[in-house]
Amino acid sequence: MTDRHFDALATRFAEKIYGGAKGAIRLAVLQADLTETLPVRPLRVLDIGAGLGHMSLWLAAQGHELTLAEPAAPMLEAARERFAAADCQATFIQAPFQQLPALLEQPFDLVLCHAVLEWLAEPASILPVLQQLTATEGWLSLAFYNRDALIYRNLLKGHFRKLRKQSFAGEGQSLTPQQPLDPRELDTLMQDHWHIQARSGVRVFHDYMPAPFQAQASLEDLLEMELAYRRHPAFAGLGRYLHWICRPHRGGSS
Repeated sequence: MTDRHFDALATRFAEKIYGGAKGAIRLAVLQADLTETLPVRPLRVLDIGAGLGHMSLWLAAQGHELTLAEPAAPMLEAARERFAAADCQATFIQAPFQQLPALLEQPFDLVLCHAVLEWLAEPASILPVLQQLTATEGWLSLAFYNRDALIYRNLLKGHFRKLRKQSFAGEGQSLTPQQPLDPRELDTLMQDHWHIQARSGVRVFHDYMPAPFQAQASLEDLLEMELAYRRHPAFAGLGRYLHWICRPHRGGSS
């Protein structure tokens, strides 16, 4: 298995990931979490696997200094065009995460790593890089595809054979991630170097709604309820993605 990049799938990725209510909920939860967390001052921000630049552009519009790193040229070019259309400035780097420590001299106040781990052949391999690139007093915004939610959805669909085989990875041109993450395993891997300050679920109920109910619900109501229940102790862990705001342990290397 190799790391998955999206050179040939930029348009499909844009439609699938950011189109409609799913994308709106995802952005709303991430933005709400960061708004609650970050200080009101300009920050140096690194977006690893920046994709089409939606989150980066939102942060740039608030006065932060953005660096976007994305290995897929079509995705990075689309992000560049998005910034140009909004008359916002940023630094754009076409590179996989493995090359970033050699390309970037100083750690960042905020590092975004959204929907990256699940596309890596070895998800844990990025953790030392995230540690190196995040300033000692900085923040890591980590969002990843939740294996628990994928299991629950397969239970609801009666896909018991798939569950028995523990077959969860997407194949071929599928946009289902190849390495859904077990949040408990990831928590254990991170605990020596990171303090997880806040945890939210992204789409804690939307994706489980029967289609007729999804169609009847207004986007305004969906966003309100997803934001209201994103940290509920019974529902947060059902989010299709999980979003963790992390701080480096004091005294650790940056």
